[in-house]
Amino acid sequence: MKIGGIDAFSLIDFPGKTAAVVFTQGCNFRCPYCYVPQLVIPEQYGTLVPMAKVWHFLEARRAKIDGVVITGGEPTIQEDLEEFVWGIKKMGFLVKLDTNGSHPEVLEKMIKIIDYVAMDFKAPLEKYTESTRSTIEKKQITQSISLLLKGNTDYEFRTTLVSEDITFEDFKSMVTTISGAKKYVLQKFLPASPLVDPSYSTKHPIDFDIIEKWKNYALTKIKKVIIRNY
Repeated sequence: MKIGGIDAFSLIDFPGKTAAVVFTQGCNFRCPYCYVPQLVIPEQYGTLVPMAKVWHFLEARRAKIDGVVITGGEPTIQEDLEEFVWGIKKMGFLVKLDTNGSHPEVLEKMIKIIDYVAMDFKAPLEKYTESTRSTIEKKQITQSISLLLKGNTDYEFRTTLVSEDITFEDFKSMVTTISGAKKYVLQKFLPASPLVDPSYSTKHPIDFDIIEKWKNYALTKIKKVIIRNY
């Protein structure tokens, strides 16, 4: 595992649980609004955390937290992710995986052993390559969506809303794609620095009253929709 960092304690990253957060290094997307370029852009990579230190840290957190969030970067590009997850589970922790959904073959294995998945749903399927600045094929995303919709593992989909990037027509298409989902999180874009694309610091979040209207629309097809401001 290539671990780029660790947060010792979080109350917000694993719904209803206290958790540590482990950040993997490396990603196959280049979403311009991503706020962890040090985990995405090779030229900005920091020093890796030795695995011995990771395991020592987790051992020290036993009985102090409920679970571990594995995020990134993109965890599913890590060759030994499954082994890492099993090691965490054997320590008695719940595991949540954050993923961009680009590797459904990995996700299919993971949902058999983890407890929660948060999948970023970036854009309408026909705009995915442009939005993620990658070579992703939409069938990979639809397969991951289907795995979550039909599976038994708890999950959420989440979308970061940048005013210049997503229209209401886009949003309606996305809602249709994940119709019937348990939970959809609308994340307000936070123009800040650093970002993968520094020019996005001048982009704009969608106004809260507009997001509320979008939320109400989504609730016609999705069981639970929440707005997240962090």
